[in-house]
Amino acid sequence: MGANQMTHVALLRGINVGGNNPLPMKDLAQIFENAGCRQVRTYIQSGNVIFDAPEHSREIAQMVSAKVEKRFGYKIPVVIRTWEQMRGVIRDNPFLAAGADQKMLHVYFLAAAPAARAIAGLDSSRSAPDAFAVRGQEIYLHLPRGMARTKLTNAYFDAKLSTICTARNWATVLKLAAMMEST
Repeated sequence: MGANQMTHVALLRGINVGGNNPLPMKDLAQIFENAGCRQVRTYIQSGNVIFDAPEHSREIAQMVSAKVEKRFGYKIPVVIRTWEQMRGVIRDNPFLAAGADQKMLHVYFLAAAPAARAIAGLDSSRSAPDAFAVRGQEIYLHLPRGMARTKLTNAYFDAKLSTICTARNWATVLKLAAMMEST
C-alpha cells in the first residue's frame, strides 16, 4: 500500500435487497477500480466494498454513487469508513459492554454526524423493547425482535437526523473489520 493509501470500506444502501436495485458485485468492484481504488474486494451481495485509496473518501463516495446512477439508473447512498473508524465502531458498541446477544445487534452507519439537537429529539421508546444509542456517526441498535419488526428504520433516522444511514448486522461489521485488517 502506498504512503498515502488507507484501507476503507464502502457501505452502499439498498442494493440487491429483496430483488430491488440489482447490482452485480463484479460490476461494483469495477466501478471502484475505475475510481482509482486498489485492492478492491466485495463481501456478500448487499454492497460492501473494501478497498485501498487516498484519504479522499467523500470524493470516492460521490463518484461511485454517480457512476452507479449513470450505469444502472438508481441513486445509491455510499457511506465510507476507514479501518481506524471501523475499529472504533467495534470498540464503542455500548450493547456489547452490557452483555447483549450479538445476533440482536446492528449498526446504522451515518453519512454525516448528526446535530446534538437532532439526537435529543429521537424517541427512545419508539419501538420498545428495541433500543439504540447514537455515538458519533453510528447508531448502535439492540433489536430483540429483529430488524424486520423494528420501527427504528433508515427512514426514521434519516428524517430525524437529517442525514443518510445504512445498516449492517453485527456479524457483518465484524467480518468487514477482519477483512480490512488482513489487507
